[in-house]
Amino acid sequence: MDKNPQVVTSASARKTAKIFYYGNILSVLIPFPIFILWFGAGILVYALLRHNPNPRVGYYTQIATYHYYGLAGGLVPVLTFAPGDFFVNWWWALWIICVVVLVPLSIRQILRINREEWHDTVKSSH
Repeated sequence: MDKNPQVVTSASARKTAKIFYYGNILSVLIPFPIFILWFGAGILVYALLRHNPNPRVGYYTQIATYHYYGLAGGLVPVLTFAPGDFFVNWWWALWIICVVVLVPLSIRQILRINREEWHDTVKSSH
C-alpha cells in the first residue's frame, strides 16, 4: 500500500472537467484556425482527461467530445456536397449554425459541472 496516496481535489476535478468545453467554445468562436487545430488537439486532450482518477471528469470529457466531433462529422457531408461558391457566399451561415449548436451545449454542460457536488479522489497506484 502507498503510505502517501495522491489526492485529486474536488476543485481540480471540477476545473479539469470543463477544459474540453472551453476548447469547444473557442473553436467555434474563432473557427479559423482553431476549429481545425482543435480537431487534433482535442484527441490529445481527450486521451489525457478521459481516464482521470475522478470518473466524472472522464464522463464530462466524453460528452464534450461527442458534441464537438458530432458537429465536425456533420460538416463533412455538408462541405463535400456544397456548391463551388459556398465559402464565398455562405461561410457565415455555416459558422452561425456551428456557434448556435456548440456554444449552448457547452455552456449548459459547464453550468451542470458547476452545480454538481464534487468529491476528492484518491489516485490508484497501479
